[in-house]
Amino acid sequence: MSNAPLIEAHNLAVAFGQGDRTIPVVHGVSFTLGREKLGIVGESGAGKSMVGRAIMRLSPPGARVTADRLAFRGFDLLAASEREMMELRGRRIGLILQDPRYCLNPVTPVGEQIAETFRLHHPGRAGRREARERALTLLDAVKIRDPARVARLYPHEVSGGMGQRIMIAMALIAGPDVLIADEPTSALDVTVRLEVLALLEELIASRGLGLIFISHDLNLVRHFCDRVVIMCAGRIMETIAAADLDRAQHPYTRGLLSSLPSIRHRRAFLPVLQRDPAWLRPPEAVS
Repeated sequence: MSNAPLIEAHNLAVAFGQGDRTIPVVHGVSFTLGREKLGIVGESGAGKSMVGRAIMRLSPPGARVTADRLAFRGFDLLAASEREMMELRGRRIGLILQDPRYCLNPVTPVGEQIAETFRLHHPGRAGRREARERALTLLDAVKIRDPARVARLYPHEVSGGMGQRIMIAMALIAGPDVLIADEPTSALDVTVRLEVLALLEELIASRGLGLIFISHDLNLVRHFCDRVVIMCAGRIMETIAAADLDRAQHPYTRGLLSSLPSIRHRRAFLPVLQRDPAWLRPPEAVS
């Protein structure tokens, strides 16, 4: 298996507006993704989701995405045509979003939606019967009991945990090399969240995928991911192995860790993160 990066981002930036009214939201973000679980964490508004959408070329209208390099397995994503991106999305890079209630078509059975994804990425080769069989196989792979029955249900008839498993099945059915999971467990209760994470880990290991896991939960990525990118105000503050997160050096990361409540170490007040304006300057401007 090749050790070449699956995703390469160098000096990735996202901005809205033009001229004097340009508002940058992602500044000079650089990282690589191999066949690993890479967490991107930070506060709300840190730019985490913008990075994931820039890779998929799904940024909101009006966004301007630039980079010295943004590539999938050496393929230049910024130079790609929309037709090439349509073939890449889903087929090579899968996307799992936060809440199935807003992502699944409410008037189509879930099994048909999964099968449609397979047919879309295998035009002319996949018939309806084969697509349905693949959908049932994936529903079984994500540990849904009685896949044939569940495949006939509509999104409002399934629980949140089951809906998230259906989203994972939909993301995997075309056989992607990379998954981008944007807060895939935040709408779930703790028990279901652990089940979904265990399922994701098992599927990623068995299929040799690369995962970008976008979250605001430091404790979650500490135990689930291999490496962690810490973002603040559209910038990367620090990149560190997840196992070494407690030994992080950047004061922003230390501040986030200190603000986490703990059952074992009770405190009257949680400390408030003190931000340094120097963190938000370009690296060359920081003395």
